[in-house]
Amino acid sequence: METVAPYKEIIDVIKASGGDAFKRCFQCGLCDVVCPWNRVATFSMRRLVREATFGLTDIESEEMWRCTTCGRCPQQCPRDVKQIESGVALRKIATEYGVFPASVKPVRTISGSLVGEGNPLKEERKKRADWAADLSVKPFTEGMDILYFPDCYCSYDPRLKKVARATAAILNRAGVDFGILGALENCCGESIRKTGDEEVFRRLARENIKTFIDHGVKKILVSSPHCYHTFKNEYPEFMVNFEVVHISQYLIHLINEGRLELTKEYGKKVTWHDPCYLGRHNGIYDEPREVLKRIPGLELKEMAESRVDSLCCGGGGGRIWMETKKSERFSDLRIGQAIDCGAEVLVTACPYCITNFEDSRLTLGHGDVIEIKDITEIVSEVI
Repeated sequence: METVAPYKEIIDVIKASGGDAFKRCFQCGLCDVVCPWNRVATFSMRRLVREATFGLTDIESEEMWRCTTCGRCPQQCPRDVKQIESGVALRKIATEYGVFPASVKPVRTISGSLVGEGNPLKEERKKRADWAADLSVKPFTEGMDILYFPDCYCSYDPRLKKVARATAAILNRAGVDFGILGALENCCGESIRKTGDEEVFRRLARENIKTFIDHGVKKILVSSPHCYHTFKNEYPEFMVNFEVVHISQYLIHLINEGRLELTKEYGKKVTWHDPCYLGRHNGIYDEPREVLKRIPGLELKEMAESRVDSLCCGGGGGRIWMETKKSERFSDLRIGQAIDCGAEVLVTACPYCITNFEDSRLTLGHGDVIEIKDITEIVSEVI
């Protein structure tokens, strides 16, 4: 098989990312069995692993860009083959050589927006806090209890701004001493790192860390599981440790302390979607369900695949920015599972999941059948 990058370079990058992890693979095929791609297309992680072991990866191929880093194959692998780390390493080679298939080319323009404006949506940095313009939200100052970091989508996307506003309303109702940094924030950098652009990730991370330290930030509340994962598990690579809390965790904390009372009825059947980076990557399953169970009148239903077996929405690994054929969208399958379990509302707590589910709901013609909500939107309705 012809390759763009030299054989030795591929082998060296793989070794640097995960040692000889690929060589541990004995081709059992469990990765292929659990991979969500095999619900919608023919895809083999096992084959990619085999090719990478011998430096035969074709970095011009679409295949190495399919992985959503959902965490299903590492979870099942009996040999600890580091599929995600090694896959990202291969993408680094493609990034260095500037080799991108057509579906991945949008990522190249996003890098410029991340560096210039601190977000992947090509929005102006100065408008990052506009979502809070008419709310009682203060700039973060040293001594405040919590920095609320709403992420890029919740700061700019019209649909996701509702999540940031609902979160702020909840925090204000509970009397939480919090603030935001607005235009001083950058994207956390998680997704661009998974596309192989380590340089841009490290630049974003260093700038965020400096801003957090300069402002005396100690505790960070986030809406996005991707921000949660990055601040908690990846920023410590830079010798810092912030206390990081996802909103689904903080909600049950506020409820248990009696600072947040859920008093209004929510008489609907609801199902909870476990985002990959909240559930499989960080083990947060019970807290959001406990919040939903506390809401009067709400009936919680479980989908066919939930908790550790939750079906990926398709947006991780930087794929939220890549082109995916309509016939290959995991989110379409997830909408079907939500409807099949009898839910009227599909609830989650991830901007990528909400973006994909909203798109699938409409393209499938289910606009009148099921709603998509962030957990904060439901809580804000019943307090």
